[in-house]
Amino acid sequence: MVAVKRLTAGERVRPGAGAPATAPVPPRGSSIGDEAKRRDLNRMKAVSLAFLAGAAAVFLLASWAESRGWPGWVSYLRAAAEAGMIGGIADWFAITVLFRHPLGLRIPHTAIIPKRKDQFGASLGEFIDTNFLAEEVVHDKLRRMDVARTIGEWLAQEVNAQRVTAELASVTRGAVTVLRDADVQAMLERAVTARAVDTPWAPALGRVLEQVCVDGAHHQLVDLVCDRAYEWVRDNHATVLRVVSDRAPSWSPRFVDGLVADKVYGEVLSFAWAVKVDVNHPMRMAVDTFLAEFARDLRDDPETMARAEEIKQRVVEHPEVGKLIGSAWSTAKEMLLSAAEDPSSELRSRVRDGIRGLGVRMSSDEALRDKVDGWVEGAASYLVTNYSTQITSLITDTVERWDAADTSRRIELQVGRDLQFIRINGTLVGALVGIVIHAVSQLLF
Repeated sequence: MVAVKRLTAGERVRPGAGAPATAPVPPRGSSIGDEAKRRDLNRMKAVSLAFLAGAAAVFLLASWAESRGWPGWVSYLRAAAEAGMIGGIADWFAITVLFRHPLGLRIPHTAIIPKRKDQFGASLGEFIDTNFLAEEVVHDKLRRMDVARTIGEWLAQEVNAQRVTAELASVTRGAVTVLRDADVQAMLERAVTARAVDTPWAPALGRVLEQVCVDGAHHQLVDLVCDRAYEWVRDNHATVLRVVSDRAPSWSPRFVDGLVADKVYGEVLSFAWAVKVDVNHPMRMAVDTFLAEFARDLRDDPETMARAEEIKQRVVEHPEVGKLIGSAWSTAKEMLLSAAEDPSSELRSRVRDGIRGLGVRMSSDEALRDKVDGWVEGAASYLVTNYSTQITSLITDTVERWDAADTSRRIELQVGRDLQFIRINGTLVGALVGIVIHAVSQLLF
């Protein structure tokens, strides 16, 4: 309300004070509709003027007839026409002063709308603020609307759920298309990096590894490693022989090196086979012990935790991590756009079903409806409490920027046709009042 009063008093402080004032702009309107209204207005003006002209013609004829000694009823006709002219002219003046100076004469208190346009805008803003944006008015209206039930019943219908889903898909496509890939990737990299740096990895990895060992889930990985180790030894006989021969003394005979190499190969192959087939092999037990101790060190040993953090830092800063995030966004973007564009996609089907389910719940669940109505009323209260001044200032500022003369013409275009009936009624009512006054005067005098 304060903002409206300041505007009325001409004290509103605007952004960019001191800059040249913005030129008045004409109110927006439909040129086709305005042309039709202009024709109707001109037609009604012609009709009201015809009534006034008729009254004037009757007055002149009745005055002439009375001067020629015609019967007494002529005086009643003259009085009616005279009063009709007065009424028509008075109403023409009253209507005209709203929009312009009558006959171009700058009579005081004329051209009311062009002169007081800003005050009308401020009064309109104040009226809307008081009668439409009051918190109790908004609450009462929302309660009578039963918003949650209405929305729920609407969403529960298949066609409406599909429509909302299609609109959400359009919004999603637009939002994803507008976003620059480089910006999204940079944001994701910063978010992932910040989260990774701020969160210690070692304790979490230790807890996970400990639970894996307790559940025995690591045994499949150990089996795989043992299988691959045995297969490698089995398929790389020549490599093992070459390694053993290369480590033999230079003075050792070749056939001796071959015998030793074959013996070593056989022992290694037997060891790999034993580890592969024996789930209780000491080597496997050693692996279990190592993993359990390593999990405990990750959780409790400061040195191990520090080394894990160093490794984490190198991983986070590695260029391949950024490439991975970028490729993940590109893949997610492509999948999202494809799902949004396909009406039969799984994503849109799930969204549609979710919307329908929400609508059914809102229609049948009173507790949910009360909660939704509370949210709506709270949001409305917040808006009218904090932004009513901005809403009303939108009206007052817009009206203030309109060109005064053009505003007057447009308002006349909207209501002028109906106002012309005032002129017609003024002529007719004036004529009737003239007859009554003349009859009373004849009876009394």
